[in-house]
Amino acid sequence: MDTENGQHKWTSFLTKENLKAFGLVNLGLLLLTTGVYFFKIPNNFSTGGVSGLSIILGSVIPFLSTATLMAIINILLLVIGYLFLGRQFGFWTTYCSLMYSFETWVLEKVFPMDKPFTNQPLLELCFAMMLPAVGSALMFNYNASSGGTDIVAMILKKYTGISDIGKALFASDSIIALSSFLFFGVETGLFSLLGLFLKAFVVDSVIESINLCKFFSIVTSKPDEICDYIIHELNHSSTVVDGQGAYSHQDKKVVLTAVRRGEAVRLRKKCKEIDPHSFMFITNTSEIIGKGFRTY
Repeated sequence: MDTENGQHKWTSFLTKENLKAFGLVNLGLLLLTTGVYFFKIPNNFSTGGVSGLSIILGSVIPFLSTATLMAIINILLLVIGYLFLGRQFGFWTTYCSLMYSFETWVLEKVFPMDKPFTNQPLLELCFAMMLPAVGSALMFNYNASSGGTDIVAMILKKYTGISDIGKALFASDSIIALSSFLFFGVETGLFSLLGLFLKAFVVDSVIESINLCKFFSIVTSKPDEICDYIIHELNHSSTVVDGQGAYSHQDKKVVLTAVRRGEAVRLRKKCKEIDPHSFMFITNTSEIIGKGFRTY
């Protein structure tokens, strides 16, 4: 009986959606680690977070590598997180934080980096920001994060009256970035500041791009055929409301639905086939909560 319950538990856990989430979170971790290890650390780009702090400390404590310092800080923050947050801490934060440190340590052993790939710091800064931004966006999309200063944010949110944690974290990252002027010179300091501002915009842009969908408002006299296509071919639902033309005073129906980008082209074409006189409003949206889209 216990064996059957155990098998049922694993079967319910190993769903297609969970496996997809696990794969994308690990892809995000790999991109994050690659960008930080190969492009951020060799150039001493201190753009905040645990990696930025580790780069600064690495110049003061030369006998410990940046990867080792990252692992130590991440583990300390995990312990603090569990002490202050308990079970609210979350599986993904623990997993990603440990894997991030482990993957960085593995790369350090397998592919030691004693200097940057190129002599073009601006080019390397682009990759140092772009790869972690895409990786972080993939993780954030599944409520995962690489831990680090995010753990501090969770604690501050729970125990203080600070309402805007993002601003508090940006302030702490700014301090780390400004410190690079003292430890690595003006050029590296300026690149670190530039990277800090780029990171703030790129992560949000990537998240919006990943989740981008199309919202349709279709004014039509043939709502049943259009709804039938949406339901049976696109596997989405829709809402139909009454409408009336202000000029013609003819009664119309307005079909409201949201679809993914690839489906939007098909729906637009099909609507014109069904009702050549239909009128469509198509807008971009990246926050759709409900069946068929995000559930949180």
